[in-house]
Amino acid sequence: MTRYLVPVAIGVLILAFWFSPDAQEIAAGVAIFLFGMLMLEDGFRQFGGGVLEHALERATASTWRALGFGIVSTTLLQSSSLVSVITISFLSAGLISLVGGVGIIFGANIGTTTGAWLVAGLGLKVDIASYAMPMIAVSIVLVFQKAKALRGIGYALGGLGFLFLGIHHMKVGFDAFKEQIDLARFALPGLVGLVVYSLIGMVATIIMQSSHATMVLILTALAASQITYENALALAIGANIGTTITAILGALGANFQGRRLALAHVIFNLATAGVALVFIEPLRDAVDRISAVAGIAPDDFALKLAVFHTVFNVLGVVLMLPVLPRLIFILERWIAEPSPDVSRPHFLNEAVDEFPQTIEIALRKEVLHLYENAAEVILHGLNLHRQDIFESENIAETVRKSRAAVELDIDERYEHRVKTLYSAIVEFTTRAGDKRLPPEIADRVYALREVASDIVQTVKSVKHLRKNILRYTTRRQGAVTELYDGLRTEIARIAVEIQKLGLLPPEERSALWLDQERVQIEEDARSTVKRVDALIRTGELKPASATSFLNDSGYAYAAMRSLIDAARSYFIERDSAMAEVEKLLTLDEDELVDAAGATGRRAARTP
Repeated sequence: MTRYLVPVAIGVLILAFWFSPDAQEIAAGVAIFLFGMLMLEDGFRQFGGGVLEHALERATASTWRALGFGIVSTTLLQSSSLVSVITISFLSAGLISLVGGVGIIFGANIGTTTGAWLVAGLGLKVDIASYAMPMIAVSIVLVFQKAKALRGIGYALGGLGFLFLGIHHMKVGFDAFKEQIDLARFALPGLVGLVVYSLIGMVATIIMQSSHATMVLILTALAASQITYENALALAIGANIGTTITAILGALGANFQGRRLALAHVIFNLATAGVALVFIEPLRDAVDRISAVAGIAPDDFALKLAVFHTVFNVLGVVLMLPVLPRLIFILERWIAEPSPDVSRPHFLNEAVDEFPQTIEIALRKEVLHLYENAAEVILHGLNLHRQDIFESENIAETVRKSRAAVELDIDERYEHRVKTLYSAIVEFTTRAGDKRLPPEIADRVYALREVASDIVQTVKSVKHLRKNILRYTTRRQGAVTELYDGLRTEIARIAVEIQKLGLLPPEERSALWLDQERVQIEEDARSTVKRVDALIRTGELKPASATSFLNDSGYAYAAMRSLIDAARSYFIERDSAMAEVEKLLTLDEDELVDAAGATGRRAARTP
């Protein structure tokens, strides 16, 4: 549809410019206004430093708090589009609930009405262009500063300046335009006018993707008497319908939760518009009474339009809040949660790409998803069942009893359950790296990719082990079976400890036991050759079997190291004071080797 809309819109603009130079002023005003909105959004993203995102996480504790957050954030930003995109992003990443997301969207619809009040009450009555120029001039100085906060302020200030300048040009354009053509001649009264102008308002908002810009255009045209008050009301209703396009576009790259929220936005705006159209006369009377009480002049149609815009949006929220549980039920029924496909990413989608916080959290969840898939492949590759191991009170005994071969095509399972997820993680982190993330978040994102790499390396090591695991552990064959059982036991024990670590609260997780595990691994790796030599001398182990085991033990110990490294990077909290203490106590690679050697020497001296 966009493929046809853009050429048509450009063609209409060129024709308008040809027939009336004043149309250029109006079109330029709209363009400058939209550019100002983009600058304002960019400024907030840089200057905000995640303030809005952190506030959003806390704002969804209740429906009323979510509603209030939607109102306040949209009032401050003057962009319900940005609030919608953030909400879809956080919902897709699983940071907020669907109820909270819907509450924010409801509040954003009320918050966006404040823009009409600012334009009608200030923009059309004050020479705001005189304020716009100094704001733009100062903003340019700030934009070229190195400090991110100053650049953000510069973008925000410039955005406001361009908003004011755009409103000025639209107002001047309509004032000049009415001397050539009186658009009011095309006014349509009654039901036909309501329907036609509602459609015009909807199409205009879809093209500009900003109901705020449409409302400014309506207000400036109304102030210049180029449209009637009745038709302006219909245009405002249509603009509310058209603004859902932003949520729909934002949900195209989102998961099922994001699509549910977009559908809620459509349902809410359509229901609100329907109520406004059906009860247009009572609403007009209510607006007249409210305006009279507020001291608004009967012929100040711009301010009355702002009143109307607020009244019917508030009315929509009042009508929808009591049926919110029913709405959530409908959304969950119409857009059902898909059956989990463990071979596909669950959390990485385009919607979470928008903000650093959602990028990091979605990636963290996906890496855990990768580990869960990998853990199953690892244990099955060792002829062990995950449930048996995780529920066992004696892992070594459980391993000794696990002789039946697990039916597994390990290459196929690796390709579809591990490699596909790892590829998605690599692609996602590469995409994230192009977004100029804050350094501390970028470091954590790349650290998570390294965790994913360690997990994949563990699976690859087990793939090498698989052939001889089947050969030597499905039936007892003396010492060689005991050796392989030992490797299976150690890997299984580490998997169990990692599971326990994941279940602990972050503040109770410790890196110290991970270091103890690494010391034990290095000690076992050193003593393996001596143990095998002793078994060969006594005749308990054949040289061919010994060679196979020594090769496989290298893969097994590599798998253990990778698991430990992944657990350390993923689970251990580095921001707390306890983490700093642990950082001083944890051992580096050289110290681990030395510690393992010292332990081995002590063991050798022990009679």
